[in-house]
Amino acid sequence: MTGFVIALCAAVGLLIGSFLNVVVWRVPRGESIVSPPSACPRCGHRIRARDNVPVLSWLVLRGRCRDCAAPISARYPLVELATGLGFAGAAWFVGVSWVLPALLYLVAISIALALIDLDVHRLPDAIVLPSYPVALVLLALASLNPGGEADWGAYLRALIGGAAMFVVYLAMVLVYPSGMGLGDVKLAGVLGLYLGWFGWASLAVGWFAAFLLGGVFAVGLLVVGRAGRKSGIPFGPWMLLGAMVGIVFGGALGDWYSSLL
Repeated sequence: MTGFVIALCAAVGLLIGSFLNVVVWRVPRGESIVSPPSACPRCGHRIRARDNVPVLSWLVLRGRCRDCAAPISARYPLVELATGLGFAGAAWFVGVSWVLPALLYLVAISIALALIDLDVHRLPDAIVLPSYPVALVLLALASLNPGGEADWGAYLRALIGGAAMFVVYLAMVLVYPSGMGLGDVKLAGVLGLYLGWFGWASLAVGWFAAFLLGGVFAVGLLVVGRAGRKSGIPFGPWMLLGAMVGIVFGGALGDWYSSLL
């Protein structure tokens, strides 16, 4: 059963990845993600259904538009593939459980927000703010755990984690405004909900990992001369990656640390 769910999530992830490509392009520009249908930006021809199959269509077309032969960025199939793998990984990690929908949603918005932040150095409210009610509802469902034993303690941790990360990030912005933006503050609350739900260790590890990974990346850019001391480096992708590290490895690292005490 678990293998079937992993395969199903992978297939769904490929389809969601195709949609995320639309989200990443249109949301920062304030465009509708529903209409008009996707079209080639060079010749304007609408993308045919048979040319919109995730990953496969790009390979069949050899990365070019069917009508005008304009090159199609390899990022499109890579986003689809990454989303499929992310969905499959989420299903493998939590198995057939009520927390799976919440984790799949997190994977989807993480890919979209990371790419948007890298492209335009912004975390759009159109994605971040609706994630609060969605996360609260899906994590409540996971805590209710229909057919099993409810765990409202996890939900309480989620609320505390979300509030704590939001408040601390807001304080950091107020003290050092050039260090990060309000988009990071809003995203911190969403990630705190997830990290808190998975446990205190996940919250601590995910919180710390964002600064560690982001710091290492920034230092690396400085060393190779790709950035200066005043260069703006998007922090959102590292917050999202740190949250994933906290969710996946937080429990194990917490147990390891406790064994040392």
